[in-house]
Amino acid sequence: MKIGPYQLNNNLILAPMAGITDRPFRNLCKQFGAGLAVSEMVASNPALRKHKRTLLKADHSGEIGIRSVQILGTNPEQMAEAAQFNEQRGAQIIDINMGCPAKKVCSVAAGSALLRDEALVKNILDTVVKSVNIPVSLKIRTGWDKHSRNAVNIARLAEQAGIAALTVHGRTRACAFKGEAEYDTIKQVKQAVTIPVIANGDITTAEKAQYVLSYTGADAIMMGRAAQGRPWIFQEIQHFLQTGEHAIQTDLDKIKSTLQQHLEDLYLFYGDLNGVRIARKHIGWYFAPLGVLPATIKSKIYQTDSPAIQLSLVSSAFELFDKTMPFTHANTAFKY
Repeated sequence: MKIGPYQLNNNLILAPMAGITDRPFRNLCKQFGAGLAVSEMVASNPALRKHKRTLLKADHSGEIGIRSVQILGTNPEQMAEAAQFNEQRGAQIIDINMGCPAKKVCSVAAGSALLRDEALVKNILDTVVKSVNIPVSLKIRTGWDKHSRNAVNIARLAEQAGIAALTVHGRTRACAFKGEAEYDTIKQVKQAVTIPVIANGDITTAEKAQYVLSYTGADAIMMGRAAQGRPWIFQEIQHFLQTGEHAIQTDLDKIKSTLQQHLEDLYLFYGDLNGVRIARKHIGWYFAPLGVLPATIKSKIYQTDSPAIQLSLVSSAFELFDKTMPFTHANTAFKY
């Protein structure tokens, strides 16, 4: 699959996720086979543009592979300026967020709230595409609610504006992340336009990935929550798509070494204190499918502010699990 001039290694993409898809996680997922990893959303508000946290979100110094930065906003001119700013900082693809269902985003008519105003959508897309010399992609939902699924209309506007690729999450804004994603709308979008279409929503296994690609006809699939604590999902899916067979199950030693690498990268990226605190949620995701950690160990891992202590506690925690037990995410009750 290509986005503009950029050839992806495969058609498996890591979704942009606020507070999660920072550079350490993007690089880790790419190491495990993600063909593209999109940054967490960056506000287009000029007052926030050079804020330390904003700059960190789109920091791709030393990032491997193609660099894609997602921008968020409602003002076409500010969105264009944000696109130009990130292009100057090394972004190779600009992704526009019209899919986030979060209340704090939709309350200011950004994210998926924009789907209610097709004229504004067209204005934003036209303005941003014309403002940069790199490809622009777009991420949307199927519509505002189940009674107003207008993804096909938005897709046609996107194609007319010169959008290089379109991601459709199979839920409306009103659905948030509840219920099950539907793929009929994504299939309709794929049939309505000629630009690459990426299917997103509830793709948690290799079999589901194959089904969604086959059913929708999409050019690629995008995974978000399924990769939390499981960055090797891209490797598993790629192996299955190529061979029709499941890859060798990830064992405890591999999970441990991956988590340790992830933690060390977080400490380097954010600094000791912030790195330790941000690492806590990732540690929870890695351990959740394995079993229940004793409360005493769990509390120590989450309460310490020391990278060395956190790493030591995490390493010790793995000794509590039986390495001879077969491990598979498919058999766990943990919900991604």
